[in-house]
Amino acid sequence: QLPDAGLCTQDSDCAKGKYSRQGQGLMTGKCVHFNSSVKTCEIFGWCPVEVDYHVPSPALLSEAEKFTLFIKNSITFPRFKVSRRNLVESVTKEYLKKCTYHKVTDSLCPVFELGYVVKESGQNFTFLAVKGGVVGITIDWNCDLDWPIRYCKPIYQFHGLYNDDSNVSPGFNFR
Repeated sequence: QLPDAGLCTQDSDCAKGKYSRQGQGLMTGKCVHFNSSVKTCEIFGWCPVEVDYHVPSPALLSEAEKFTLFIKNSITFPRFKVSRRNLVESVTKEYLKKCTYHKVTDSLCPVFELGYVVKESGQNFTFLAVKGGVVGITIDWNCDLDWPIRYCKPIYQFHGLYNDDSNVSPGFNFR
């Protein structure tokens, strides 16, 4: 959807530490070859290891709080031959480039800041950025099919899926 995001011709096109909503992460300041004809801005990556006794502090990507998550969701009521997406009538390409979900002011935007999601789940982003965590997102479609489909809209809720007191395998692991 954003084919030009992160394209560059020289290092100066990739400001070190810059985060672009249309990009894929924090830029390192280097313009690197993606393939033989395309160059892109290199980004910092983070991949935690299972052995977590050398945890960086502060968190390697504490800025990830502003990173966004784009959720596409759909439901189907086959008996009634009705389908619905969370990209409802009012959602346009232009709107998606600028909107950020907020439960009161922009509840139909499917773009969520990670920090907002974690906060709404009742957890602490600073802690999660160091050790990792698990957040559940519930999308509730409470639709009365006797009404026009335009009234059928998603409601998002966020939940921390374990408590911080667990000493056994906190956070998440990659193998």
